[in-house]
Amino acid sequence: MTALPNPHATAEEVEAAWTDPKLANILYHDWEAGTYDEKWSISFDERCIDYARERFAHVAGTDGWPYATSLELGCGTGFFTLNLKLAGVIEQGHVTDLSPGMVEVAQRNARSLGFEVEGRVADAERLPYDDATFDIVIGHAVLHHIPDLHLAFSEILRVLKPGGRFVFAGEPTRHGDYVARKLSRFTWWAATNLTRLPQLAAWRRPQAELDKSSRAAALEAVVDIHTFVPDELETMARGAGATDVQVATSELLASWFGWPVRTFECAVPKDKLGLRWANFALKGWQRLSAIDARLERAVPRGLFYNAEITGLKH
Repeated sequence: MTALPNPHATAEEVEAAWTDPKLANILYHDWEAGTYDEKWSISFDERCIDYARERFAHVAGTDGWPYATSLELGCGTGFFTLNLKLAGVIEQGHVTDLSPGMVEVAQRNARSLGFEVEGRVADAERLPYDDATFDIVIGHAVLHHIPDLHLAFSEILRVLKPGGRFVFAGEPTRHGDYVARKLSRFTWWAATNLTRLPQLAAWRRPQAELDKSSRAAALEAVVDIHTFVPDELETMARGAGATDVQVATSELLASWFGWPVRTFECAVPKDKLGLRWANFALKGWQRLSAIDARLERAVPRGLFYNAEITGLKH
C-alpha cells in the first residue's frame, strides 16, 4: 500500500524543502516521477538490462545468482530492480522510496513487463521490515541522497539475512562529481547563450522551460547530499558491521563526454535532436566506457565518476 504522490507541492512545502533534504527528495522526485525515465534514458530493454547486470557484476561478481529476495532503497522508477530481474540476477523484488510517485511508477513499470514488485514508501534510515528478511539489498544512485548513511548501513545489515549481500551502484565520487558539474555548467552556459544569437534562435528553448530547468538544477543541489571518496565509503560500511566490503569505480572519459551531452539535450528543443544524435550519444559513451574499463587498473579509482560498493552481513 503506497501513499498518493504529490506532484503539485505548495509554496510552503517548497520553501521548507530548501532546509529539509528529505522533504526536498520527496517533492523533487514526486515532481520528476512522470518524466524521469525519459530524462535519464531509462528503459527495460537489452541496453539497460546489460548495463544493470554489468554494474552489479563489476563490483559483486556473479556468484549467488539469482538472489531469491531483494530489497531496493530509493528505487526511483524501478531501473535497477526491474532490469536486474530481467537479467536473472534477482527473483522476488521489493522496492522502496521516499517518493510515493516513484514507487507508483516503479510498480506500474513492473506490471507493464509482466510481473509484480512489492512497493512501500519508506525511509532508508528506518526500514519497515523485520530483521533478516532479504537475501540482498540493492540501490542505484541513492546513497548520495540519504542524510544519515551510518544509520542507513545499519538498517541495511539489519534486514539482510546472515550471509546476505548489499550492492549499491551509480554513486558519485568526490572528484568525478566536481568535474562533471563544471562541465555541465559550462555546457549549459554556452548552449543558452549561443542560442540567443539570431542565427541559432531555432535552437533556443522557451525561456519558461529554461527557467524551470534551472530551478530543477538548483533543487538537485539540495537532494544531492554526498559525494564519496572510495576509501572513506568502504570504512563507513565496515564501521556499520559489514564484511568483505569493496568499492569499485567506473566512467572517467565516458563521464566527461556524457554529462555535457546530457546537459546539451536539456538546453535545446527536443525536436532538434533526432535518431542520429541519439546514436552518436550512445555509441560515443559506449566507446569511451570500453576505454575506461582498460584504464581502471592504471588510474586511481577516485578519479572515476561512478562508485559501486558491495559487502556482506556476518
